[in-house]
Amino acid sequence: MIVFGSKSGRDGAERRAEPRRTVNARGVISAPGLEMACLIVDLSDHGMKLRLDRGVALPAEVVVIDVAEGTAYVSTLVWQKHQEAGLRATGAQSLRGLIPARLTGAREAWMRAGGR
Repeated sequence: MIVFGSKSGRDGAERRAEPRRTVNARGVISAPGLEMACLIVDLSDHGMKLRLDRGVALPAEVVVIDVAEGTAYVSTLVWQKHQEAGLRATGAQSLRGLIPARLTGAREAWMRAGGR
């Protein structure tokens, strides 16, 4: 029997491969031509759920920045519904110190958001 609102499968087991951590952290989404605030609702080793500041269609590839941690997550969009989105993180990189050139825009967005 499936209970409405249940996020687990038929047998009651969690379908995700790794556990999610509720973080509710302030974030910034960065992509070419896009920079916007978001809330990182939960995080796992390979993905995250975001609550967007406004209902904008995200591109397939984005960088999600955890402002407090100073970490950039290169991510692929898996699903989006209204102001929520699920992403698969393909890598995490600290924005402190030396960074790859491809994350220069993410570091600049992090600095504008108050990152230090």
